[in-house]
Amino acid sequence: MTDRLSNADARRLFLWLHGLSDLGAAPLRRADVAGLVERIGFVQIDSIRTVERAHHHILFSRAGAYKPAWLDHHVERERTLFENWTHDASIIPAKFFPYWKPRFETARKQIMSRRWWRERVGGDPEKTCARVLDYIAENGPVMARELKADNPEPPTGLDPTNTAWWGWHPSKAALVFLWRTGQLSVTRREGFQKVYDLTERVVPAEHREHEPTEREFLDWTCGQALDRVGFASHSEIARYWEAINPASAKAWCEGPGRDRMRTIEVEGIGGDVRQMFVRPDIEELLAAASEAPPRVRFLSPFDPIVRDRKRAEWLFGFDYKIEIYVPADQRKYGYYVYPMLERDRLIGRIEFKANRDAGTLDVIGLWLEPRVRMSKPRQSRIDAELERWRRYLDLDRVTWKETTSV
Repeated sequence: MTDRLSNADARRLFLWLHGLSDLGAAPLRRADVAGLVERIGFVQIDSIRTVERAHHHILFSRAGAYKPAWLDHHVERERTLFENWTHDASIIPAKFFPYWKPRFETARKQIMSRRWWRERVGGDPEKTCARVLDYIAENGPVMARELKADNPEPPTGLDPTNTAWWGWHPSKAALVFLWRTGQLSVTRREGFQKVYDLTERVVPAEHREHEPTEREFLDWTCGQALDRVGFASHSEIARYWEAINPASAKAWCEGPGRDRMRTIEVEGIGGDVRQMFVRPDIEELLAAASEAPPRVRFLSPFDPIVRDRKRAEWLFGFDYKIEIYVPADQRKYGYYVYPMLERDRLIGRIEFKANRDAGTLDVIGLWLEPRVRMSKPRQSRIDAELERWRRYLDLDRVTWKETTSV
């Protein structure tokens, strides 16, 4: 019986569980996309598209070939996936919908308690929400811009130039509230704008009917998190979905969940050892986990491998921050920088951008981690991944800017 997990085995297992060791084993097909999302758990959505939006980027990192229309097909036509909230807006397997119901109630309480929402939605939230629901029931799916902007003036005392605040008219605030609380769902996106419809017309009935008990919800949330990370502290289990707090995860690990796991020592990148919970079939998982392929991949900043920044630093020795909100002259690296994965190591970061007008994929900066050196084979692997992205984006060529540094 395994009593200790080496750092190398821990990295190998973590990458394999998240679908980053299977590239090239079999081509990804459109029919496989929902299963890949379920394997990961969810894919986070992000609006920034310097190269590709996060949800498509995450999937392309795990595929030899991938088309954004494949994901849209499962969300908009097959209805095997739906969009709601984890740590942020995410695409989630539709079969998980019952376990979002307790989250809907939590979101309801949290949102209604916030002053900023009450100021946006106006003096009669229930009436506004009912009016929006009635309108959609009668007229079909809508975008926020299609509803009456019934708050043309900013709330009293707010900066009228801050449109990010007061531009949320009551109907838009109601739409977001109804979506976050499960009464509305995103039926599709147009130009990245959400199109909302009644949940009963979006999520299949078989996924809406079950009402999990509090115990079922806790069992599912903790068990499914551990299934995907393989080994974790109770805090990491809580952070995976961000549906419960660490205290609840700890109580489950020490109580109802104790028969579904055991504890072993897991080694961090620096050699320190932590006691962690693991699935009881850890030996079988390790035997099945393949080695990561000998190639370089550029990960999304929201990839599950690096989304938990504390875990990424402890496991891979990779200290990662997004600097989009940092003033340009204060950034250590760049505006939107991607972690670089080589085999089972995070070897550096790269900033590259799709210049669609010029037809070029522009490399703006490249930084290797300490003790990682550039070699001809490594440069060839980086070039191969840039070429893969160039083809995916249908651009003409790759360019390296003079400011690029290693």
